[in-house]
Amino acid sequence: MELSPLRKLLEQVRDASLSPDEAITRLRHLPFEDLGFARIDHHRPLRTGMPEVIYAASKTPEQVAEVFRHMAEHGTNVLATRANAEKFEAVRRRVPEAEFHALPGCIVLRRNCEKRGVGMIAVICAGTSDLPVAEEAAITADLMGNEVERLCDVGVAGLHRLLSERDLLGRARVLIVCAGMEGALPSVVAGLVAAPVICVPTSVGYGASFGGLAALLGMLNSCSPNTAVVNIDNGFGAGYLASMINRA
Repeated sequence: MELSPLRKLLEQVRDASLSPDEAITRLRHLPFEDLGFARIDHHRPLRTGMPEVIYAASKTPEQVAEVFRHMAEHGTNVLATRANAEKFEAVRRRVPEAEFHALPGCIVLRRNCEKRGVGMIAVICAGTSDLPVAEEAAITADLMGNEVERLCDVGVAGLHRLLSERDLLGRARVLIVCAGMEGALPSVVAGLVAAPVICVPTSVGYGASFGGLAALLGMLNSCSPNTAVVNIDNGFGAGYLASMINRA
């Protein structure tokens, strides 16, 4: 079990890696820390088991970097989604250990590698064009302490590619399935497994896909009862939800 922020402080004081004065300074920020342009919720791990995640879109590089730095100082894993190279460079100047995953646009700082999930989460995408969303889901689930396996380019246009992976499908405790176009893949996967399937519509497809709306409606109307749907391109939400299910 990951230590709570308060318990971590007490452990650090006890082993002399943190002075009592430094501990008192950090305690002031445990409920939340007001940076003026953002209020960091440092108590979120106590409530949900996962630190607050930085949504980097529409934030300036300096804002992303400053929030990232303050979160890193509390010794937790840190994740920023929907970032770009410019925002990563700003983060890296303050937190050199941070890593950038360019395909999904995720900045990651890994402080705790403990696996807390009960089983394996499979992250599946219909086509290579769905990979950015699938990778966002996989990185989120991995950072939350789960074993994650990826399965790429197994869409319904070549169903034999999916059927050749029956062993992996059967081992998964939760499955995340990302698909654009008509969004048919999650229904097919759900019909093959005795596990919850989280459907992620992606904004991939030609004109009448309406930016993922066609896939979203197709998944909402799935005849497979073991499915649930997150919003268009919401790989982060799918990874987070899968992790919560996998810990139960």
